Parts: sequence; structure tokens; C-alpha cells
Amino acid sequence: MEVADFQELVWQKGRELYRDMPWRSTTDPYYIMVSEFMLQQTQVDRVVPKYNAFIVTYPDVYALATAPLGDVLALWNGLGYNRRAKFLHDTAAKIVSHFDGIVPSSVQDLMSLPGIGPNTAAAIVAYAYNVPVGFIETNIRTVYFQHFFADAHLVTDDELRRVVAETVDQEHPRQWFWALMDYGSYLKKQGAASLDKSAHYKKQSVLEGSVRQVRGHIIRALTKSAMSEAELREEVVADERFEKALTSVIKDGLVSVSGNQYHLTK
Repeated sequence: MEVADFQELVWQKGRELYRDMPWRSTTDPYYIMVSEFMLQQTQVDRVVPKYNAFIVTYPDVYALATAPLGDVLALWNGLGYNRRAKFLHDTAAKIVSHFDGIVPSSVQDLMSLPGIGPNTAAAIVAYAYNVPVGFIETNIRTVYFQHFFADAHLVTDDELRRVVAETVDQEHPRQWFWALMDYGSYLKKQGAASLDKSAHYKKQSVLEGSVRQVRGHIIRALTKSAMSEAELREEVVADERFEKALTSVIKDGLVSVSGNQYHLTK
């Protein structure tokens, strides 16, 4: 497909399918960074209320950096993948200590921060600073697989990233990626995702019956109060996954132990 034809199609779909989201009404790099952390592996409708509550509670990077991690985890509760909250908290602290409280504007600097990989870094740069850099996520994969890799069987992210970079609108990258995301979301709902073409995409693991589910239950229980192991086991209806889940949340720095009491890390 010709680049000009593709761009015209994406802009048209973007106008038709535009989704209003709170982080699209700001160019504040901190707010956009928060939204990108929250949107990793989580649907938009679940993120919106948490995002709104989060930026009210922690309106800037200094407020987040100085907040107790336990409070951040409590507010994050319900979004899942709680390590993201710790990464975001650690990132805020590093931005304050290493970047004078200013969210970096380069992909390289952003990638030096906890929990930020190349795609999240590029997304922050595109949305916050309106820089025409390419990045990949599931909606974007869906659009490009549909129009540039329809007959391909296995597409690497390097191949895909080159095409994304070649086709990005150089003047309006922020709005361009909004359009791509909304068009991709629409295609996925139509059953046109074709994500099995990707050499890198991994489907999100099922929550029900997983260790990750018990990790979430442990974090949720400890947002109420500190507990002994016996109390915690009773609260989360522990099964064979409990010990592995408890060990992992401690290892990740989400939960600490004082005496015989488990609590969210201060």
C-alpha cells in the first residue's frame, strides 16, 4: 500500500473512530507517563477512573516520588500487574534525583528509567513532546498487519518498526498515533487483529487460576492492614499458589515483613 494512501485512510478512520480519553486533553509529560504505565496490558475503560484518581492524589512527579509505596499500591489496586506501580514510583524518584523533576524528552533517557522499554519510551516522546518516533503496541500491530503484512506469516518487531517509522505523519505525530490506536482498536473488535503474525507478541496470560491472581489478592488484602501469614492465608483463601505468590511479591519489593507481620512496603 502506498504511504500517502495509507496515511489518508488512517486520518479518515481516526476522525470517524476518535475516542475521548483524559490523557489526550493534556501534553503534560508526567500525566502521559502515568497513563502509559497504566495502559500496559490493561484496557482503557479500566484505566480511566484509576488515572483520574491517581493524578488528583499525585498531581506531579514530586508528589509521587515522596509518597509511601504502600499508598501508591493501594491506589493502584484493581489495575493488576502491581509491579508497574512500583516501577512508576521508582521512576518518579529517579526523575527527581537525576533529571531535576523533568520527564526526559529522549527515548534513550526514558529507557534508563525503571519499567520503561523502547515502545513505552517512544510513546511518551510522541504524545508528550510531539516527536515523530515510531513505536509498537497491539493496536498498531493490528493496523500494519492489515495493510502492509497481509500475506506475511511471521513479522519481527524490527520489520514492523521500520514501516511504522516510514509512515508516521511528521507534522502531527501525536494525533497520528491517536488515529492509529483508535483504528486498531476498531479492527480488533472486528476480529482482524492477526497478532499471530507477530514474532514477538505474547498473549496476556489468563488471570483465573494463576499465581498472578493470588499476588493481586495478597496486595489487595494488605491495603486494609498488616497481617500475619495465618491471617493473610485466611483472607486470600490460600491454595498451592500462595507461597510462590507471597515469595514473589516480597522479592519484587511490594510487600515487606516486620516481625511476623506482612505489610505493603513503606
